[in-house]
Amino acid sequence: MPAVTADTLTLPRLPRLPETGTAWRPVAKTVTARRHLEGEGFVVRRPFPGMDLSLADPFLLLDHMGAVEYAPGEAKGTPWHPHRGFETVTYVIDGALEHQDTTGGGGLITDGATQWMTAGSGIQHIETPPEHLVARGGLFHGVQLWVNLPRAQKWVPPRYQDIKARDVALVAGADGASLVRVIAGELAGHTGPGVTYTPITYLHATVAPGSRLALPWPRDFNALVYVLAGRGFVGPERRPLEEGQLAVFGPGDALIVQAADTQPLASRDGWEVLVLGGLPIREPIARYGPFVMNTRAEIIQAIEDYQAGRMGVIPPVPHRTSADESLPGGSA
Repeated sequence: MPAVTADTLTLPRLPRLPETGTAWRPVAKTVTARRHLEGEGFVVRRPFPGMDLSLADPFLLLDHMGAVEYAPGEAKGTPWHPHRGFETVTYVIDGALEHQDTTGGGGLITDGATQWMTAGSGIQHIETPPEHLVARGGLFHGVQLWVNLPRAQKWVPPRYQDIKARDVALVAGADGASLVRVIAGELAGHTGPGVTYTPITYLHATVAPGSRLALPWPRDFNALVYVLAGRGFVGPERRPLEEGQLAVFGPGDALIVQAADTQPLASRDGWEVLVLGGLPIREPIARYGPFVMNTRAEIIQAIEDYQAGRMGVIPPVPHRTSADESLPGGSA
């Protein structure tokens, strides 16, 4: 897993939280991701939507892509398609993905990099595997998160952020055994590079086998942990959680997770988890495929605006895939 790594003994450390007197968040619910086909036919594991979305607010969707070893000719992406009313965050852990959008944003996302696309008032984009991955095959592993925008920001101009692996803030657990990558938001004074409209924290942690990781967490944020690889335990009650499962936490001031003593061969360096949290927006959601607004009338307007060509102009030099008038509902 070549997402950015570091010698944890040389990194700043998280504060050591006392066992007693700390308001540890309990586990309220666990969810096993369901498999879906997206784009041109690639498989994703999706823990939400599918559960009560109020538990994930301000997040709308989480798609786990891979890890998969593609044979030559197997790698697939998406056609050109629109978005309005939220942000897509694509984090590539292994392999590479090419992004292009109608604002001129884009490039190669690879090995620990993140592309943060604010659709806002409307945008079209495409994400495809690079030609060398299609031709030769290879490993791919990534995640896409959809972050809702509050009513006041749904009409902001589209924006693209290219976050390189080297830009991510790195911090070690209190015992020096775990590596935490802060992609966006703040953790114990360490701030990630992602600029957000909605207050969130987005982390990728590698927890060494048998080690515990304690994270201070804002009381007004929700808290979710999703397992990318390996197995471990979450919450003070030590609820088992393994690859493809999501834990939703209850109220409190801190999270605690622990990697199992033994890990699958693919996770021998540690238990790989995403830790997500944000300030709930608590506004009505009207959703149709790639559009997320507050009312049905706004969804109808989004469809009409897209069909009238008011969500950007696709560049004249085509990718391998072409414009598609369909409205895909999931990743990318």
